[in-house]
Amino acid sequence: MILQNNNMTEYLKKTYMLFFCLFAFIISYGKDINILDRGAKPDGIFDNTSIIQEAINECHDDGGGTIYFPSGIFRSGGIFLKDNVSLSLHKMSILKAISNETLYLGRHFSESGFIRLDSVYNVSITGEGTVDGSGDEEAFQKGNNGMTRPYLIHVRDSRKIDIKGITLKNAAFWTLRLLGNEGVRIDGVNILGHANWNNDGIDIDSKDVIVSNCFIDVDDDAICLKSDRANQICENITVTNCVLASNCNYIKFGTASHGGFRNIAISNCVLKPASVSHLRKWNERIEGVKDSISGTSGIALEVVNGGFIDQVAISNMSMRGVQTPIFIRLGGKRHPKGMSGSLKNVTISNVIAYACSKIPSTITAAPGLQVENITLRDIRVVNTVSESDKGILSRPVTEGLEEYPENRMMGHSLPGSGLYVRRAKNILIDNFQIETQAPDARPVMWFDNAYKVTVRHVRDLSNNTQESVIKKESEVMVLQ
Repeated sequence: MILQNNNMTEYLKKTYMLFFCLFAFIISYGKDINILDRGAKPDGIFDNTSIIQEAINECHDDGGGTIYFPSGIFRSGGIFLKDNVSLSLHKMSILKAISNETLYLGRHFSESGFIRLDSVYNVSITGEGTVDGSGDEEAFQKGNNGMTRPYLIHVRDSRKIDIKGITLKNAAFWTLRLLGNEGVRIDGVNILGHANWNNDGIDIDSKDVIVSNCFIDVDDDAICLKSDRANQICENITVTNCVLASNCNYIKFGTASHGGFRNIAISNCVLKPASVSHLRKWNERIEGVKDSISGTSGIALEVVNGGFIDQVAISNMSMRGVQTPIFIRLGGKRHPKGMSGSLKNVTISNVIAYACSKIPSTITAAPGLQVENITLRDIRVVNTVSESDKGILSRPVTEGLEEYPENRMMGHSLPGSGLYVRRAKNILIDNFQIETQAPDARPVMWFDNAYKVTVRHVRDLSNNTQESVIKKESEVMVLQ
């Protein structure tokens, strides 16, 4: 009996040892490569494209791993990441794009990119280093909406993607493009984009995405949600704890809205003007704006290509240097489907804004459409620019259907100093305060064709007279 037990013990030991070896083999499967070991040169001159791509392919073929970039400037053309491969950038490393657009072109400009992730799984780009798109170089200067320029990082139809800690700068077009993905985390990323036209920060057209703890300072939209594919919805998105600086929109949905936007939460963000402006010069383009640098809209929700917006919660926003704090727009003529779609079930709360134009927050729809179920709660606006012309109260507000859907599409001044609403129903406004630093001829709010509206606790902190607060041109309105 003792002998039998000893044999059993020995058998178990061998079995456990075999299992341990197999397990150790599995978890160590893969390869880590220092790019210098493959002949890369960090001199800012040598073309490392083929070396980097071969290292990525080798890691992928061996089951995955990490490509490490130590300090130095590694110039490269377009590179393609593959399944289970990560890039890790030392804090003194720069992965810099070669300024030749032919190195990045896909079948269509929308497929181009310096770093491309096409239909891949479990890929990350991490570290404290920098990806530089060389967008300020002559080869990429194509003007506003000039095509063939590459995105800096283009993530397309991929799953389980992490981008963390790095700096992205000088994109030739948009900086970080997310299209058709599932499960993306962007954390602690710094984005600087003033090298070219159309320098968006992060463009999100995916599902199950978390963006957190990012600093974005760009010329165009800082964070822009899009829905370019009619059969795919941009949904389940969280953006939180970010500092966003822009010369256009700080947070924007659209203009592409071919599919729709659903179940999105944005919170705890500081919004401010960009650090520089080489292109906009808003003080020369918009009446009343005194500074050349300012954001057009703090929060812009736009459905102008058909599609829809539904279930959006935006809270705890502090913004400065913005022309229009909140811009909500349904319908336009940019696209055959522009006069269709829906925009509903949106709550915006706890907003403090210092506004620098005569264009107030707006909730509007094109003729034949209605924005529905909008809540604005705990909003405080300080207007640094006022409207002294009482004629604004009698002038009709243009539709602006032929204009690009932007805060100024209906004019550089509107009849409400704090809020203008046209073609909307089921609107709740609770605790809306406005302070104007100079006398303003307008009421705080102006409603036109707005139905089932509830307004509570609206205060004009400048005049403090209820008669000056609300103007209505609506068939049905409930005030409480």
